[in-house]
Amino acid sequence: MTEDPQARLAAAEQEILARRPEHSIEPTLDRIRALTELLGDPQRAYPVIHITGTNGKTSTARMIETLLRARGLRTGLFTSPHLSSMRERICVDGQPLSAERFADAHDELVPYLDLVDAGQPVRLSFFEVLTAMAFAVFADAPVDVAVVEVGVGGTWDCTNVADGAVAVVTPISIDHTRYLGSTIPAIATDKAGIIKRGSVAVLAQQQLEAAEVLLRRVAEVGATVAREGLEFGVTSRELAIGGQLLGVRGLLGSYEELFLPLFGAYQASNAVCALAAVEAFAGASAAGGVGHDGGGAGADGESVALDDDLVRQAFSEMSSPGRLEVVRRSPLVLVDSAHNPAGMAATVEALTEAFTVSGLVAVIAISEDKDVPGILDELEPAAAQLIVTGNSSARSMAPGKLAELATGVFGPDRVTETAWLDDAIEVAVRLTDEWDAGEARGAGLPGSAAVLVTGSVVTAGDARRLLGAGAAEDPAPGPA
Repeated sequence: MTEDPQARLAAAEQEILARRPEHSIEPTLDRIRALTELLGDPQRAYPVIHITGTNGKTSTARMIETLLRARGLRTGLFTSPHLSSMRERICVDGQPLSAERFADAHDELVPYLDLVDAGQPVRLSFFEVLTAMAFAVFADAPVDVAVVEVGVGGTWDCTNVADGAVAVVTPISIDHTRYLGSTIPAIATDKAGIIKRGSVAVLAQQQLEAAEVLLRRVAEVGATVAREGLEFGVTSRELAIGGQLLGVRGLLGSYEELFLPLFGAYQASNAVCALAAVEAFAGASAAGGVGHDGGGAGADGESVALDDDLVRQAFSEMSSPGRLEVVRRSPLVLVDSAHNPAGMAATVEALTEAFTVSGLVAVIAISEDKDVPGILDELEPAAAQLIVTGNSSARSMAPGKLAELATGVFGPDRVTETAWLDDAIEVAVRLTDEWDAGEARGAGLPGSAAVLVTGSVVTAGDARRLLGAGAAEDPAPGPA
């Protein structure tokens, strides 16, 4: 076996990629349970904060992890999908696994993967293998708490072999209808499966149909509920240079003048949900007699507010790569991973609020199985021109088909078809230059044009790499 870490990483990634893809779902926990049992159920070696929802899961997970780490806890973070490197999905102490540690984690699992594959009618999938790797890595570290984002849904998602002490549900909307159903109640029912007996359910603001389902689940399993807008919420929000300034009311206290270096009301909502989740976890720790620096447990064991300075520092360090991310300033180029109508609506609202743009050129590549007309409808009012293209995923809709759909929404004069994403970005930048020079349709003010690259996480990741924002550096060697 070669000792070169990058070669070993590439070999591990190829073996994982050769398995059933993560978008091909078989609704059962039998395979992952068989694997975790062989591994000694590593997901039970530490408390878990479990996160589901339709939009905002990864951002909220990253925010929770940042707050936990600020409290002096050793953290594990499992998110999906990745933007640039598969290693991003499994982080310890805020850092992706090194190439060597990722390869080691995979190699250690191979004998157990072979046993489970031989005993099941269907082989373990790409996502099941990565989930088991994350659980095992977190147990080996060991971490004080793991923040685990579901892949799809909740009840049948393979991460659900873990029982979250805190279950976070971000806003639910229509997506993944092939697996979760085509109605809000059906989707909410599947996602509600991560709420376990005795847990704390932290619920972002939901549509009424989703809220009813989630609250029914809370009652059925005897969980405690914390709802955005009732038990916690954003109390003030104003634009600031590079982000926004927030006042929030949490479960344990209120916190003022928190600078969040992210854009949009939806990110403020994600941040306050993250805060409530960490406060809920701190309260559970206090009840169990476990106290940590930074608040959570008072001298008498009762829950107390988190330290103001700690919260303020953690908020200022929160990040969400690929979510309305500025990757270039001249011209302004933003990358966003919106991949369903609700996500695109939130992106457009945040972009309109935070940036002065009179000539937006949108570059879009979308997966074939998404609600493409709905996404285009949400984007149309904001974009002066649309460049349709493809991304590096086999699921990407063919540019010709996407152009046909886009023309029906934008009209033929506003749609340009380009085969490759790099060429599409070049075309978009040229159009912004023409706009700023007063040569495009309508005369915009100098510097008022911008490019938005959007449509999927894969599109965002591809664009970040092309624009030099997505190169993943190996973390420094360490116990992770």
